[in-house]
Amino acid sequence: MSAGSASFLEIQPSELSFPFELLKQISCSMQLTNKTNHHVAFKVKTTNPKQYCVCPNIGVVLPGSTCDVTVTMQSQSEAPPDMQCKDKFLVQSVAAENGATTQDINADMFNKVAGTVVEEFKLRVVFVPTITSSTIPQESEQGSSSRPFAQENGNHNSTMPQPVSRSSAEPTKEKSSEPSSMISELTEEKRSAIQQNQKLRQELELLRKESSKSNGGFSLTFLIVVGLLGIIVGYILKKT
Repeated sequence: MSAGSASFLEIQPSELSFPFELLKQISCSMQLTNKTNHHVAFKVKTTNPKQYCVCPNIGVVLPGSTCDVTVTMQSQSEAPPDMQCKDKFLVQSVAAENGATTQDINADMFNKVAGTVVEEFKLRVVFVPTITSSTIPQESEQGSSSRPFAQENGNHNSTMPQPVSRSSAEPTKEKSSEPSSMISELTEEKRSAIQQNQKLRQELELLRKESSKSNGGFSLTFLIVVGLLGIIVGYILKKT
């Protein structure tokens, strides 16, 4: 019997695909559609009943209606070789009396005896490779190790402007202090030059008086002092 071509029930999909993950229960579903004008009873079997839970595993599908069946695979501790699974499912269906319910279904209804038509539809199990639990801890460890680094980077980023602001402030402070110190130095030099000028003037006055008393003219010493005084005054004017 080809996939989905049963005269009682149309079954989709034609195979049960499980996205395989280690240490995790995985579910998939199939739809049983009654294409007849009478009630149809069904029963689901598997070659590995300890590995799967089928809900519902028996039931009655009303005419023109669809029943969803959920198949849950128990968690696996290791992956099968080459991700190949040998498990299979069998869906049996028979005509039921109108008004029949799940409580009316019994095992004898699916016995292949004379006068009873039991249709069977087989489905194989397919594992779809995906992220397994063996790789998840590695990824989580990488994720956990990358977060503190990012936080550290974040901390560095938050503290970096502080030394930068200090270093940028220090040159400003030095620049602002340089003119002050230069002004103070020039002021001190000017004060010292003025004091020397006043002292030279006093000495010049004394020399002038002594020279006028001695010969009434200017001596060589007087001329030297006048020259020095002119040089100092010129230096002061140039500085200021």
